[in-house]
Amino acid sequence: MSYPPPRYVGEGGEITAAFRAADAPADFEYSVGTRVHYLATGRSTNGQFGLYRWEMSAAAGGPDPHFHRSISESFYVLEGTVTIYDGQRWVDAEPGDWVHVPEGGVHGFANRSGAPASMLLHFAPGAPREAYFEGLPHLGSMSDDERAAFFREHDTFWV
Repeated sequence: MSYPPPRYVGEGGEITAAFRAADAPADFEYSVGTRVHYLATGRSTNGQFGLYRWEMSAAAGGPDPHFHRSISESFYVLEGTVTIYDGQRWVDAEPGDWVHVPEGGVHGFANRSGAPASMLLHFAPGAPREAYFEGLPHLGSMSDDERAAFFREHDTFWV
């Protein structure tokens, strides 16, 4: 495997780094106590990846097993215990544990620990996951057809 073709062809580099303080407020919060920090969106990375800090309260759950056709997803646990489905079994992942799921890989996650937990979610390429996250609280008000269209639009297929 070799490096991809250059995306930047300038001579001297540019001042383009982004900084986000650890104590910055969440960009989105679910009513069940899940806070999502949009660290790097597909838009901000020119579609290369998306990176999100996912903070769950002690009562927070998570998605059942599903897969994506066009994006890979990785999980890196920062704090607490996050139970991650690896396609065969639910694994209790702890701080420092990492799980990578390629396109088509069945996965899910949940906070079943009874204590707060947090992790980094990484998607590649950088799909517009923000609209997916922000649409989840509205699933209950959607018809079956609208819900199915929402999941198709956001590359989420339940198993």
